[in-house]
Amino acid sequence: MIENRLQLIIPADRIQQRVAEMGAQISSDYPEAEPLLLAGVLKGAWVFLADLARAISRPVTIDFLHTSSYGEGNTSSGEAKLVRDLDTSIEGMHVLLVEDIVDTGVTLDYLMRVLSQRRPRSLAIASFLDKPSRRQRQVDIRYRGFEVPNQFVVGYGLDFAGSYRNLPDLCAIREE
Repeated sequence: MIENRLQLIIPADRIQQRVAEMGAQISSDYPEAEPLLLAGVLKGAWVFLADLARAISRPVTIDFLHTSSYGEGNTSSGEAKLVRDLDTSIEGMHVLLVEDIVDTGVTLDYLMRVLSQRRPRSLAIASFLDKPSRRQRQVDIRYRGFEVPNQFVVGYGLDFAGSYRNLPDLCAIREE
């Protein structure tokens, strides 16, 4: 049973504290008179995006896109594909791409290239987690929640084969 293999990495109270800090920084960095779109990368980023949006003290709009690079396993396939696109035109807007984890960088490198072609006013990344030890493509993460070691993590929106997204803490799955 996998529940016996979960190891606490970051408790929920520390997550909420860091998200509040990130929200305050984003609020101060973006002018209130200009539109800010939070573009959440599904499925993993929805919990982080919801908390981050509430921590930002200026008006925002929210949209989602969905990519795939993991399938049902716990290792990246090495290529990203867009499964669901944004509903909103981003031309001339400040866009903050909200991601759950930057691992290899393949997905975000792909998304940054695709979205930059749509001529946003600015385009930046906010990621709940960063795992630089696995980086294959360099991406600039403007707002970073936590750096994590090379472990498979679940909780706070991140899953293993569709499960564990609802955990309030971040946990690692220990190897057997």
